[in-house]
Amino acid sequence: MTQFEHSSETQAEIVQALQPIYAALVREFVIEAPEFPANGASEQAAQWLEQVDSHIQVHQLRQFLQTTTLANEPTLRNLLLYHLRKPQKAAADRDRIDFLLVQYFSLCAPTGMEDSDVGFDVVGQVLEPVLGERPVGGAEWSTRLEAIMQGASQCRRLSDLLHSGIIEKGRELKAQAGDRFYEPAAMVAFARFSFVMRRVFFRLMHHDLNAIQDGLLELERDGVTSIDCRRAQFSAEEPTTRLRMICQSWKVIFHAEYSSGQPLRMLVDLRAAVDDALKTRQATGKSESAFAAGAAAGSDGNPEKA
Repeated sequence: MTQFEHSSETQAEIVQALQPIYAALVREFVIEAPEFPANGASEQAAQWLEQVDSHIQVHQLRQFLQTTTLANEPTLRNLLLYHLRKPQKAAADRDRIDFLLVQYFSLCAPTGMEDSDVGFDVVGQVLEPVLGERPVGGAEWSTRLEAIMQGASQCRRLSDLLHSGIIEKGRELKAQAGDRFYEPAAMVAFARFSFVMRRVFFRLMHHDLNAIQDGLLELERDGVTSIDCRRAQFSAEEPTTRLRMICQSWKVIFHAEYSSGQPLRMLVDLRAAVDDALKTRQATGKSESAFAAGAAAGSDGNPEKA
């Protein structure tokens, strides 16, 4: 039995099962592709799937699978087996597999798990249908990845995570693994890492979005209806109501693409802009209070104070 042939599905059966998924991807992202062979010949079907797959970017696959109802356990398992069984794998294949492993674990793992519950053995057990018998070891990868996760857990806002280089460290380690990435123990360790990092990201993202919305509401209560958001690529007088609507839409965007670069930086910069507006408003409020106090003292009948 060759690697990843432990599953009963043949490659031809996997290709046929994945045809509706890839057809939906073609429609979703308007990809130019020939029609799926009507006769269903295994060789032609495999060539069709390979051709279509080569035109699909990793972020497109991520966005599609996180927003479609088609992403069930059999679909994710077949996608993983299809990519794992490729004789030659490029960096894009590694990134697809890395994402699919996390997505599979997220779907199949027991609900209500804390980060401390997501151990190597737990992840290996959940991934058995695609990786085979639970691997042992993985200490080499787990130790190096644990240090990165510890750094991520200390971040208190997205800007901390973005500017710390933690995300880049994880990507560098995956690239350095080379072909060893496809060892079952390594894939379990990296899947655990990516799952925990995704959780960290979502916690920080929601914290920042809530902080922005709370700050905007506080500014509106003080009569501020627009703020300078040029640092976040908005206008110098961006309406606060529009910013609140944008924050709501970002919750959907980041759910589909948690590693997106530009929108992520815009969110970080928007929180900084709101924080600056709050500080300015607070400073103005203190100045006005001091002025009012001085004016009141000067009108108490004492000519020396007038």
